[in-house]
Amino acid sequence: MNNLVWADEFVAGLAAAGLKRAVLAPGARSSPLALAFLRRREIDCEVVTDERVAGYFALGLARAAAAPAAVVVTSGTAAANLMPAVMEANLAGVPLLVLTADRPPEAHGWGANQTADQARLYGNHVRACHAVAVPDPAVPVAYLHALAARLLEECGGPLPGPVHANLPFREPLLPPTA
Repeated sequence: MNNLVWADEFVAGLAAAGLKRAVLAPGARSSPLALAFLRRREIDCEVVTDERVAGYFALGLARAAAAPAAVVVTSGTAAANLMPAVMEANLAGVPLLVLTADRPPEAHGWGANQTADQARLYGNHVRACHAVAVPDPAVPVAYLHALAARLLEECGGPLPGPVHANLPFREPLLPPTA
C-alpha cells in the first residue's frame, strides 16, 4: 500500500467518523495527507502556509463549531510550531486533532534533517498521543478507519481537548501519478 492510498483510507475514516474541517500547513513529508484531505469533498479544507497560524486557525474552527477540527503539518520543527495552539486547546477544552507527518523510524538517530522526536512532543497537553506505524499493505483498511474514529472520539471526551497522531511516511512520498 503506497502512502497516498494509506492516507486516502485514513482520511476517509476521519470523514466517516464525522470530521468536517481541516487546516493544512503542507510540506513534502505531509503531502500524502494533504492530498488525501483535499480529495475529500465532505471535509472543508483551508491551506495555511505558516504552521503556528494553521494551529490557531484550526483551534478557532474547532471552538466555533464545538467539534473537532484537524491540523496537518509536516515533520520536525513544523510540528513544534503547533505547541501554543495545542496548549490553548488543552486549557480551553477544545477538540483539536493534531496530525504530524514524520520521517520513518530508520531515519531517526542518524543526524537526518527534520528528525525531531515527535511521538511525545506535546507532553501532557494532549488527551492522547498515537505513534502510528508507517504505511504497510498488511494493515487492514478497517484498522485505519477504526484508528480515525478513535482519534475523534478521544478529542470529544469525556473531557474535550487535543489529540495527537504522529504519522511517518517513507520515500517515495507520492506515486508518480498522484
